Amino acid sequence: MSDTGTGGNAPHELVERALELSRADGCVVLVDEETTANLRWAAPDQRPGGALTTNGATRGRRLTVIAVVDGAEGAASGVVAREAVTAADLAELVRAAEAAARAAGPAEDAQPLVQGGRPSTDFTAPPAETSIEVFRDLAPELGAAFAKARAAGEALYGFARHELVSTYLGSSTGLRLRHDQPTGMIELNAKGDGGSAWTGAATRDFRDIDLGELGARLSERLRWGRRRIELPAGRYETLLPPTAVADLMVSLSWSMGARDAAEGRTAFSRPGGATKLGERLSRLPLTLRSDPGAPGLGTAPFVLAHSSGADLSVFDNGLPVTATDWIRDGELTNLVSTRHSAGLTGLPVRPIADNLLLETADQAAAPTLEEMVARTERGLLLTCLWYIREVDPATMLLTGLTRDGVYLVEDGQVVGEVNNFRFNESPLDLLSRITEVGRTERCLPREWSDWFTRAAMPPVRVPDFNMSSVSQAS
Repeated sequence: MSDTGTGGNAPHELVERALELSRADGCVVLVDEETTANLRWAAPDQRPGGALTTNGATRGRRLTVIAVVDGAEGAASGVVAREAVTAADLAELVRAAEAAARAAGPAEDAQPLVQGGRPSTDFTAPPAETSIEVFRDLAPELGAAFAKARAAGEALYGFARHELVSTYLGSSTGLRLRHDQPTGMIELNAKGDGGSAWTGAATRDFRDIDLGELGARLSERLRWGRRRIELPAGRYETLLPPTAVADLMVSLSWSMGARDAAEGRTAFSRPGGATKLGERLSRLPLTLRSDPGAPGLGTAPFVLAHSSGADLSVFDNGLPVTATDWIRDGELTNLVSTRHSAGLTGLPVRPIADNLLLETADQAAAPTLEEMVARTERGLLLTCLWYIREVDPATMLLTGLTRDGVYLVEDGQVVGEVNNFRFNESPLDLLSRITEVGRTERCLPREWSDWFTRAAMPPVRVPDFNMSSVSQAS
């Protein structure tokens, strides 16, 4: 263990010391060093304009010890995680993980721990950090946005958040890996003339955020909302923007477990233990993929598992994560598998990266959302979806609400804002009914933004989106 003058509390030193303390047959240690910075703003007393209300920065550390104990019936694992751990806390934490492993029965997902390969070159470097400085260009733009909103009689609300997590992974088999994950997001709400509008964006560092463009988008939607139109429930031709498509495709990806599909529990199941692999899900050449190296959407290129679940195993920590097409040219080509579930199903090992991209084959010819609106005879244009819940896993049926603007398009023009709806739709079924796909762009899934922000999606046209009932939600 290197002597860096940190008293043994540097992340890589904590990993090494925890591994030294281990008496188990195997051990994996993860240290997550997190810093966050945030801004919030609101319109004072709901008057036009806006003002910063809070800003701040936080830091934290979480250390996870995974102990593996071999037994006559198989290996058992014990996982214990604590916040704000220092070197003085390590012995008790390691012993607790070992006790948890001895008390547990054989782990169903037990596999040999991943063998160490080439270590990360920056494994002993200090963690990456963010600070309030990440907003140095955004903050002045907010002042200009507040003034513009005040002049237009609009009220602005919202927040911006940036998080940087450095994860250090070490194991008794020699793994020494490190990944720095930046995550940024901004959400803006505007209110005016009794209506509201929303927009948001995901980012790695806020250098690509154009606040003027986001503000102009909100003002346009508020202008659309000056005319109110009441529509009944029913099936409508509907244009879904990238953020709404992202929320639906994230939901779909969470149902892509190979084991659940083979055991007949999901919409990807077929009778007799078969799956829908190889079946065509869309008539259009759509590809749904994840890629740890996707530009602007980069994620860890190896598994980071703090606990085991249906599609994640602590035994797979450090396993390489590669670019994977889940749906290729409309055909289902892969399902999410750990080494354990791959062994049960006979399918390839396919860990999923923490991002998701949906694309059509010819991106250069794909239209923008504005171009899709311009060739709409009559239909609805959504802003976003929220309060999404699963109704039936066997069909992947979801329900949820529209929010912050549903607009009526007639003869290529937005003619007014309509009431909100509750919808009932299966994203899997939607794939087969999409008639037009636009240009893929980075976007923020609004409903799932607390868990998933790295997405790139196109707008899509669905001829018969099911607005099952009128909603009073605003």
